[in-house]
Amino acid sequence: MADNTNFPIDFTVCWVDGNDPVWQADKEKYAPSKGDKRISRYRDWDNLQYWFRGVEKFTPWVNKIHFITYGHLPSWLNINHPKLQIVRHEDYLLPEYMPTFSSSPLELNLHRIPNLAEHFVSFNDDMFILQPTSPRLFFENGLPTDFCIVTAISSPVKGDMMPFIKFNSMAVLNAHFDKKEQVKKHFWKWMSPRYGLNALRNWIFSGEHHFRGFSNNHLPYSFLKSTYDDIWEKEGETLDESSRHKFRSRSDVDQWLIRYWQLVQGNFTPINRHTKGKVFEIYGSVADNESLFAAIEGQTLPMICINDNDNMDFPRVRDRVIAAFQKILPEKSSFEK
Repeated sequence: MADNTNFPIDFTVCWVDGNDPVWQADKEKYAPSKGDKRISRYRDWDNLQYWFRGVEKFTPWVNKIHFITYGHLPSWLNINHPKLQIVRHEDYLLPEYMPTFSSSPLELNLHRIPNLAEHFVSFNDDMFILQPTSPRLFFENGLPTDFCIVTAISSPVKGDMMPFIKFNSMAVLNAHFDKKEQVKKHFWKWMSPRYGLNALRNWIFSGEHHFRGFSNNHLPYSFLKSTYDDIWEKEGETLDESSRHKFRSRSDVDQWLIRYWQLVQGNFTPINRHTKGKVFEIYGSVADNESLFAAIEGQTLPMICINDNDNMDFPRVRDRVIAAFQKILPEKSSFEK
């Protein structure tokens, strides 16, 4: 089947070098509490080169990569690559949002990146492409590919801020849209057969007037830059407040809101929830993560996310992940010196 994409598609990727002493000093200066022990949020896995190798080998059609950085750069990065745009925080964040140590301001303001294409895919540096991939994985019929599946927001882990941030997004949506009306307007995007039995869940709750939550995958999402412009026009005060926070806060909204806004407006093409890939929660020893290594070496999924946490044998697991990537992507890309 033809790709039916005749427009440029950009990638954005945010990266932080948690070992950078300048960055560490700035973070400590602004941190609300000294000595933050959550090292997994910022530490460097030393595997970013495999992100670039995967992009070059499996998505050669990408128009431009916007590499978002606090200011530090990998020593091996070819900054003169014609497809690469280095985007420092000050290049697109408003001065009042600087400096920031939260992903929310970085992702809520992506539309401000100079020369960003209307169609773009937002990556984190823990999300990797493993297979030859068509533009249709990300955009179909000119719209982002996504799944619209309702769920209830819950808080499975004590102290987790994310349920509060998602709840804030629901409050914004409910201020602008009536769920029952939007389901009626975009019926087959809510009841798509591509969702399988999850379409039944949407049907059961289709009579509600308020949004209660959406299912998410921690994988790359496709966006229209115009969606950002639209929500900033209508909810600029809310997004501005979150963008001013230097660290993640319970009162934030984040990029999930941009995604939900697209879903509610029907600006997406339905896909199965598992089409794009899988998230691997990393924990314990090397032996506890064999499914991850098998997925990389077997290239069984289009994309994966390697979700870090503190409860693991980091040096050995990191080395095993690098070895797995080296098996499928042994050659340097043109993004490397």
